[in-house]
Amino acid sequence: MKKKILATLLCVAMAATMLAGCGSESASGNSGKKTYAIITKSAGNPYNEKEAEGFKEVIESIGAECIIKHPEAATADAQVSIIQSLISQGVDSICIAANDENALQAALEEAMDAGIKVSCLDSKTNAASRMTFVNQAGVQEIGQALMDAVYDISGGSGDWAILSATSQASNQNAWIESMKSIMESDSKYANLNLVEVAYGDDEPQKSTDQTQALLSKYPDLKVICAPTTVGIAAAAKVLQDQGSAVKLTGLGLPSEMAAYIGDDAAHSCPYMFLWNPIDVGRLGAYTSIALVDGKITGKAGDTFEAGEMINSPYTVVGADDGGTEVILGAPFKFEPSNINDWKDVY
Repeated sequence: MKKKILATLLCVAMAATMLAGCGSESASGNSGKKTYAIITKSAGNPYNEKEAEGFKEVIESIGAECIIKHPEAATADAQVSIIQSLISQGVDSICIAANDENALQAALEEAMDAGIKVSCLDSKTNAASRMTFVNQAGVQEIGQALMDAVYDISGGSGDWAILSATSQASNQNAWIESMKSIMESDSKYANLNLVEVAYGDDEPQKSTDQTQALLSKYPDLKVICAPTTVGIAAAAKVLQDQGSAVKLTGLGLPSEMAAYIGDDAAHSCPYMFLWNPIDVGRLGAYTSIALVDGKITGKAGDTFEAGEMINSPYTVVGADDGGTEVILGAPFKFEPSNINDWKDVY
């Protein structure tokens, strides 16, 4: 009898051990699927939604699980709570568009310490908070394109202003600093006067209010440059509705800006720039997959395949902040001759 009881207890113990092993098989429970998370800047942002769309498409194409998280507000605190939740879930990777370059460091370091592969896209964290950064275009290339647009549209002189997203957004700040540096280092721009950098916090109403304030404060204003898709759409509507002589350029979604792009007095935006946010998301996904699969570690010189993306294979390169990045490509110019070809795409 004692032998039978002992045998029974051993079987129970073995079964319990096997079940415990199965329970830790993957972050997705017993499915065996890898889990890839993307955290955008905020909910209700069309640009962010397109990034997430591209990310999801690639992740699901390899049979993995995609987790999309849109914070309720464009703040670091909102993103930190999501990061902590994803750590608890045991996801395999996190790809984040940072609302603050430095404030996410503790949470993202905790994620990496837990074995989660961390990268960022669109808006970077500091170098200590990531393995690499998926950059939509080189900072210098964007700054040069925007600065030249301001010069062209203004006629080379006069007052101009910048309507940015949040004051902590690393991508916005880098582009703005690049524009300032270009303007200060080249006498070509000597007759341009940057009167203010305003912040609409990537909120349509606040961006609208900031545009109206700029028009009120600076009666000689010639150009507003908005390197944010939310800001440029809000500013375009204000300028066009008011029949303002002030012109606009920046970074915008073709679907939202088609009605405002034109080279006549009836349109507020002669031309603008952007890249395909769906491709930004796709490249973020391929980068996450390469990190999880161990094909790259995020160091400069690493290369990886990115499906049928036009610039594949991609190479990880050094970034200005001491970290690394993967650059999608150069900014694309949207103007009257091509806007109708793109407005139904994204």
